[in-house]
Amino acid sequence: MKKKVLISTGGSGGHVIPAITIYNHLKNTHETLISTDLRGLKYLDKNYKAFVINTPKLNNYFLLPFSFLKILFLTVKSFFLLKKRNITILISTGGYMSLPLCLAAKILGINIFLIEPNMVLGRANKFFLNFSRKLICYSKNLINLPSGINHKLTTIKPLIRKEYYETSTHQKHDNLFTIIIIGGSQGAKIFDELLNKCFVSIAKKISIKIIHQTSEKNINFLKNFYFQNNIESRVFSFDHNLNEVLKQGDLCITRAGASSLAELSFLNIPFVAIPLPSSKDNHQYKNAKYYNEQDCCWIIDQKNFDEQKFEKFLLELTKKSQDYMTKKNNLRKLNYQNTWNNVNQKILKIINEN
Repeated sequence: MKKKVLISTGGSGGHVIPAITIYNHLKNTHETLISTDLRGLKYLDKNYKAFVINTPKLNNYFLLPFSFLKILFLTVKSFFLLKKRNITILISTGGYMSLPLCLAAKILGINIFLIEPNMVLGRANKFFLNFSRKLICYSKNLINLPSGINHKLTTIKPLIRKEYYETSTHQKHDNLFTIIIIGGSQGAKIFDELLNKCFVSIAKKISIKIIHQTSEKNINFLKNFYFQNNIESRVFSFDHNLNEVLKQGDLCITRAGASSLAELSFLNIPFVAIPLPSSKDNHQYKNAKYYNEQDCCWIIDQKNFDEQKFEKFLLELTKKSQDYMTKKNNLRKLNYQNTWNNVNQKILKIINEN
């Protein structure tokens, strides 16, 4: 009889993508379900059996009493959900969204496995660390890990969706140097306004193509901007087949979410990381630093962004300089022996360990 697993996730793609990947690693050996909040639903297609546990944020002090009451209600709801479904394993990808399910799982004595895709231990994962069986992460040098917990730490290769393994080698459709901008579905001013001016200037010197991810509200503005400046482009907000988009890129300018960097790294696409300054515990910078220390990427500080310097730097990269080729080769070395089967076997070993 297959063990029943519930994967708790929600919020951003940075939480949902690892959940989807874990789901596909386990679906043939375990009866697997996913729980998400309303924000996370847009990252899931109909192939996944998902329950909605819409945990409120805890960032509004005036609403805290109501938020705690709702979390209490959702914990009771989660208790009966776990019991009714006979769940034996709960896997949490972190974030406040998992609070009710983790609390209910603790009460029921269900085995809890935590996944930390960032290089900094998240606050929710840190809270539930003592209740968990294992903390699954990508590096032994996880920041903010409490002392005396090393025995729970286990590392795996970054969780990358299965379709990426099928697109790891590819041929571009054209010879244009293609720059991909991944600003996140929420968008960002530096990605949607400041970078554009650099592209206009560069396009006067060399033919380029821009593939730009932005928020829904900025799509028309960016489409018109690139059209008016005669720059070949594609602008979009969200694409379930992002691997098909990324494989057309020569260079990516991106935030530094763990999943985004892992996927770019696996596809051997050199990237310029501009970490979100307001990310909790500065985790985006730490994510980018992991790759930067292995000479696999460049990091730009948004607070000190200089348009002229960035334009000059970017123009050099479009010529596929020695620095560019070094980064590309180092990415290839970093992902040596990273196969779906190797990661799958490691995950199953961790989950099935007595």
